[in-house]
Amino acid sequence: MTDTPNTETLPTRAGFAAVIGAPNAGKSTLVNRLVGAKVSIVTQKVQTTRFPVRGVAMEGSTQIVLVDTPGIFTPRRRLDRAMVRSAWTGAEDADAVLHLVDVAAEIDVANNAGKAADRRGVQDVRTIIDGLKKSDSKVILGLNKIDGIKRENILKVTQDLFETGVYSEVFMISAATGAGVDDLKKRLAALMPEGHWLYPEDQTADLPIRLLAAELTREKLYLRVHEELPYAASVETTAFQERPDGSVRIEQTVYVERDGQRAILLGKNGQTLKWIGSASREELKTLLEREVHLFLHVKVKENWAEERQSYADLGLDFDV
Repeated sequence: MTDTPNTETLPTRAGFAAVIGAPNAGKSTLVNRLVGAKVSIVTQKVQTTRFPVRGVAMEGSTQIVLVDTPGIFTPRRRLDRAMVRSAWTGAEDADAVLHLVDVAAEIDVANNAGKAADRRGVQDVRTIIDGLKKSDSKVILGLNKIDGIKRENILKVTQDLFETGVYSEVFMISAATGAGVDDLKKRLAALMPEGHWLYPEDQTADLPIRLLAAELTREKLYLRVHEELPYAASVETTAFQERPDGSVRIEQTVYVERDGQRAILLGKNGQTLKWIGSASREELKTLLEREVHLFLHVKVKENWAEERQSYADLGLDFDV
């Protein structure tokens, strides 16, 4: 019988692993799965991660700081360019890089059955591969969403992508169910350099609580109005007040670009905004382990996506 290793006697390791990929590849879902806690928002809308979110995962005596980067795609606006640049920077600074690919989309497009979003995603994968070639990087290929897909189809995608010459190895996973994720986690841990842990063992993210609270509300916003509301919406936590009874009062402002978007967010008799606030409040209560009083306001701010301060708040570079 083999004894379980005592992690206290093993050398500690710590480093950064960047997860890059096209929008909707499943990066946020994977990071949440690896960490074992929610550190990045997940919605059915693509491109909801606007800045790198660091999740802290433990594997034995190794600490893996996971950088969930914004999806890499062909940018159109200043905000798009800032997000893409942030993603590449996250990859350049990491000790290990995982390129996550939606294998189901790859197969559908190859069979001329993919949706428009799938075709864009596959094109974004090729854009990422071109970028990796220019940087002369060798990265791990993660084929995600393997559920229910025939192995021979997955192997065909693997062969096609490996022939590009940018990958060192491949892992076939399902971030949603956890299939294959443990093996991937062990491999990422092995790539981390020896050194002291960067965060306390029980810390799962390094997002400031005000920013995390805003992200949770933005997630609920997209879950409720994902078909009607474009991406031109931002949430800011304007007040975070500890109360004598142990509860917390949080005030947030949702910025949209047009009056019509404000009407969508409010909904009939304010019911849509009420649902968003209630859903966000419940999750914040669980996260903070105390009572939360959440107050939401919606304001029209036409050019919020062109203001330098908006980028600074998200940790993005305005001058791109």
